[in-house]
Amino acid sequence: MELTTTPTEIVRMKEASHGFRPAVRINHGLLGAVEKRTLLWIAARLPQSINSDHLTALGLLGMIAAGICYAFSGDAPAMLLAVNFCLAINWFGDSLDGTVARVRNRQRPRYGFYVDHVVDIFGALALLGGMALSGRMSPLVAAGVLVAFLFLSIESYLATYTIGEFHLSFGGVGPTELRILVTIGNLFLMHYRMGHAFGRAMLVLDIGGLCAIIGMSALMLWAVIRHTAQLYDQERLV
Repeated sequence: MELTTTPTEIVRMKEASHGFRPAVRINHGLLGAVEKRTLLWIAARLPQSINSDHLTALGLLGMIAAGICYAFSGDAPAMLLAVNFCLAINWFGDSLDGTVARVRNRQRPRYGFYVDHVVDIFGALALLGGMALSGRMSPLVAAGVLVAFLFLSIESYLATYTIGEFHLSFGGVGPTELRILVTIGNLFLMHYRMGHAFGRAMLVLDIGGLCAIIGMSALMLWAVIRHTAQLYDQERLV
């Protein structure tokens, strides 16, 4: 017999949601402490006319623009510098939106969490799509990186809901550290399109992409094992 939620129960659940408690944000990125101080300094001086929604939109536009610049970088290596500029814009908007909301006490935990991570998904799609269109990364590798990113993201979101902890970094690498690595990689890409790995000549971005797939997959599996054990222990049947 299938159980359904009655209209009354739905109303009660919605009323209970007003007591929503945001998950604890955990950032063990190498630059986490410095970044937090920097963002607080900027947020305190940002004009009141600029709010969190503006910054979220700016971050998404920065990532879309980075993907477009990647797409045109195949025959124009200088476009990789434009990619780096767009990544800086993305960092400004994506990293600052939540800080501004907290500093101004204008938080919307459910709305913010939902919109911020939907935007991250579209941003990742735009960036990796641009890499694939550039000819600097094989479409199959780009798709693999996107799938690995989505799997890691899903695990993170599930852990946020079930454990109450939202991890912003894995293995000391968070979004900011990742942007810096990509920025440095783009400077290398301006001069080198091909490299050697696994005993064969490969596109440099393919090498980086395969390393990213392996790394994210390993982190995801480790998180799954750790969180499964934690939840099992917390809800052990006597």
